[in-house]
Amino acid sequence: FPVTIAARIVDENSIDTSKVSILTRVRLTNLGNQKEVTYQIVSEKEADLKQGKISVTSPIGKGLLGKIVGDTAEVVVPAGKLMFRVEEIGI
Repeated sequence: FPVTIAARIVDENSIDTSKVSILTRVRLTNLGNQKEVTYQIVSEKEADLKQGKISVTSPIGKGLLGKIVGDTAEVVVPAGKLMFRVEEIGI
């Protein structure tokens, strides 16, 4: 069976860290329990929650897209509603 591998090279300097977007790393505070979490927003194929990588199409990923530092994101997940405050955006 032929295997197709897709890869892309991204210049870190081209990633806009003024808002949450794919490939950014986001530090959040869960406003429900005041715990801090850090996620990297990645493609569906790269998602791995154990490594802190969440898919851009996941409920949390979708809820965070376009947010800036200080914004609050309301995210609906199967277990209910979560509220996150964006503390820092980086790469």
